[in-house]
Amino acid sequence: MAKLKTISGAKKRFTLTGSGKIKRKHAYHSHILTKKTKKRKRNLDHFALLEKADYGRVREMLVL
Repeated sequence: MAKLKTISGAKKRFTLTGSGKIKRKHAYHSHILTKKTKKRKRNLDHFALLEKADYGRVREMLVL
């Protein structure tokens, strides 16, 4: 049987923490930043943990 490949888009977007949780970045922090307030941009800068509802789908993409 062939090896399963990791989806490269997911590899770039998600990282694992030491305890096995999955980290993600916030959306809306890549362009059109001039109209967004400093507070909004600062809050989007932090990493967030993935919701439990999405764990199965992302783990499948990352072949964990």
